[in-house]
Amino acid sequence: MTAAIHLVQPGARRGAFRTIAEAVRAAANGDEIRIAAGEYQERLLIDRQITLVAEDGRGTVRILSKAPGLPVVELGVSTAFSGIAMIGSDRARPAVLVTGGSAELVDCQIVGGRLEVLRSASLRMDGGAVRTASLAGVHADTSGTVALHDCVIEDIEGTGVVVAGTATAHLVATTVRGVEGSGVRVRGEGRVELRRCEILGPGRNGLLVEDQATAFVDDCRLRDSVAEAVRVLGSGARSAGIGTGIGTGVHLMASEVSGARAAGVLATGTGDVLVADCRILDCAAAGVAVDSGARLELADCRIIAPRGSGVVVRGAAKATVSGTTVRAAAGNGILVAERADVRVTGSTFADCTFSAVHVGGDAVASLTAVRVQGTPEHGFGATERGRLTLEDCSAADCGMSGLHADGYAAVTAGALTIRRGRNGVTAETLGEVRVTDGRVFDAERAGLTCGEGTSPEFRDCRVSGAGTAGVVVAERAAPVLRDCAVFGTEGSGIVVARAADPAVSGTRIGGTGKNGVYVGEGGKGTYEGCVLSETGFPAVHVAAQATPVLRDLLVRDTGDDLSVDEGAAPVVENCRSLHVKKAVWPAPGGPGGGGGGTGAAPGNGTRNGTGIGTGPAVPRPAAAGGSAGAPASPAVPAGADAPQVPEESLDDLLAELGLLVGLERVKHDVASLVKLMQMVRRREEAGLAAPPLSRHLVFAGNPGTGKTTVARLYGRILAAVGLLERGHLVEADRSSLVGEYVGHTGPKTQRVFEEAMGGVLFIDEAYSLTPAAGSNDFGYEAIATLVKLMEDHRDSVVVIVAGYPDEMEHFIDSNPGLASRFSRTLQFEDYATPELVSIVEHHAERHQYVLTDSAREALEAYFEAIPRGDRFGNGRTARQTFQTMTERQAYRVAELSEPDESDLVTLRPQDLPDWP
Repeated sequence: MTAAIHLVQPGARRGAFRTIAEAVRAAANGDEIRIAAGEYQERLLIDRQITLVAEDGRGTVRILSKAPGLPVVELGVSTAFSGIAMIGSDRARPAVLVTGGSAELVDCQIVGGRLEVLRSASLRMDGGAVRTASLAGVHADTSGTVALHDCVIEDIEGTGVVVAGTATAHLVATTVRGVEGSGVRVRGEGRVELRRCEILGPGRNGLLVEDQATAFVDDCRLRDSVAEAVRVLGSGARSAGIGTGIGTGVHLMASEVSGARAAGVLATGTGDVLVADCRILDCAAAGVAVDSGARLELADCRIIAPRGSGVVVRGAAKATVSGTTVRAAAGNGILVAERADVRVTGSTFADCTFSAVHVGGDAVASLTAVRVQGTPEHGFGATERGRLTLEDCSAADCGMSGLHADGYAAVTAGALTIRRGRNGVTAETLGEVRVTDGRVFDAERAGLTCGEGTSPEFRDCRVSGAGTAGVVVAERAAPVLRDCAVFGTEGSGIVVARAADPAVSGTRIGGTGKNGVYVGEGGKGTYEGCVLSETGFPAVHVAAQATPVLRDLLVRDTGDDLSVDEGAAPVVENCRSLHVKKAVWPAPGGPGGGGGGTGAAPGNGTRNGTGIGTGPAVPRPAAAGGSAGAPASPAVPAGADAPQVPEESLDDLLAELGLLVGLERVKHDVASLVKLMQMVRRREEAGLAAPPLSRHLVFAGNPGTGKTTVARLYGRILAAVGLLERGHLVEADRSSLVGEYVGHTGPKTQRVFEEAMGGVLFIDEAYSLTPAAGSNDFGYEAIATLVKLMEDHRDSVVVIVAGYPDEMEHFIDSNPGLASRFSRTLQFEDYATPELVSIVEHHAERHQYVLTDSAREALEAYFEAIPRGDRFGNGRTARQTFQTMTERQAYRVAELSEPDESDLVTLRPQDLPDWP
């Protein structure tokens, strides 16, 4: 049966109906009603499957309320509307009510009342609008379903969209604005799905999820909410059930939350919340906060400039955070309190006003591969009874400590790196502290601080470049330091206070401005199997009433090994000195011993230092078997078993190599060489013949690809392995090796070679030694001299030749002796654009600058635009770019009348050099 078409037109032409109601009564299922332009004051009760169309298009037909308080249109069956406006007379009542069937509204407007869908009815609205309603703009209840596509909901004295009961709402490319309540509210067991939607300036929450409701939000914008942008209350559902396949009650994905006047996302109760790939900007409180028993998964998000903490986890909430950046938080980067449990991986917390990571109460936090930078307080902080675990984490530029623990907090850290800042690790807690493989660089004060009465444990830790002291042990503290290293401190290596009783073993201390170990008045402790070298004051100083045990110590390459105040009673067992100018202890393998207690006696004065300030001159004790003014220890007799302890560990050096930007192929090749040379070393120590192996290398690559940096590291690595005595680098080029007249080149080359004895001779642009064919040049003489010296001193020097790949092949072929000695080539690839950006970021970090996100993006585009020809300098170009940016930034800031601290450190897109 063919569907009929019914016409509606007031004052109609023949065959048309005067009212829409008349046409509806006359229509059969499947018929179409075409309505002429105009206003119709009617109440439509539609009980058949028909289609109503505005004949002249969208907005030309307006149906006005006939009975106040009743819907303009009530639908009980599947019906379609197109281009029609429905105008209610009571904003607090439904203008359109759908109680059954499947309704479809295309290009329709609902004004002066809400759109309401009840029971098991469903409605789809495309390209329409709901305006001027109270309580709600759209309301889906019981088991109704609403789908809004490309719609606008605005001017609502209440909530934009309400979903309750077991109803479901799907909003796609829809805008909710000008609402006095929440933008979208879902409660009961309702479900809502938002895709590519905008919720702008709601009077309360952008999205409010209550009870056991679920929500899925993808690629949306929630801006300028008066309360939280997303608020999750009640017990929450454990499965979203909207085809996501992820067991969580609320999903917020690939969306932007900005300008909330409270938290960006707040979850309480026991619901599940997933926030992934989102930007949360400029919130008046926390970026993301969970409380009570809520469970949060925060992944690949950026939380920028919250006026509270970046992430807050309280109550009995649980959270996992991964791949997330929190920057410029006015509170903590992440705050974990009460009984909360948090796991954080691969995330960054930068420029926070309070401690970047704070764990308190009875909370538990486990952090892996977390980077902290730029806070006036602590990088990682634990207090009260909090438990903090760190693995492969780093902190830089902290105003207080990189890691701080007090109260009864417990901390376990492995592979922790702390750079700059006031202090490195400060353990003031009575709870357990264990730090393994920790690295502290350039702390203004102490590298490791053990508070009063504490007993932290440090294993395989390294402190370099600390200010007042490498390690400070406060009164009655009893820390354990095993296999640690302290180098380059301005003060003393280890400072021990009254009644403190540290256990220090297998630790290396060197290059200190004052003592290696300073045991203060009344101090104790056991110091066993340690090596102390190059100390500014006596390697070990023992103050009055101090009773340390000094066992199996080796002091080398310094002025004095021991100074003792009157009244001190150290116990000295089998301690030795090597290359010490004024030695109390005998040389290794030499006569005499260092057993028993040693008392102070008058003698020649020596310098002494506490590591905190400069102390008085202290008389040196008389050595057993010698006088206080005895000369330096004699040289070690032939065959004596003098210990040789490397100043740097192989693991540290390989880690330093690993931190270089890019160069993955080179890193792999160097690691392979290290394993090969370790095997050679073991064979030699076992008395086996060493296999044929050339340690000399060719570094082939364009300028600025890190060849000199890697060469310097390679020498230090060979020294750590024990295949070179010093491992230092001597750089040379053609002018260093080639003379200007006959007989000058050989001696000149030999002098440079001798400077490199025990280390690495690095010859850059080595191909310049092989001039064009037919040229009478002394470069060939330099090559011949090098070949002979490499043969004569094959175990004493490593030679690395470097240059462009093609030219280096020509250089190796220029002399038969070169090919046999340079059998291995390391290829240095050009840096990719992301690696060049990383180099600039590294220099910015070192020099206390910060790149904005837009500057980072502009920098990437700038490097992409640079021609990669012969004049491209790779890392050198990146460094020059950074220098230019700082200069341009200085000129820009100089024009500001009152620049603040942010202006002084921020690099912006306009600071980039002019594009090529």
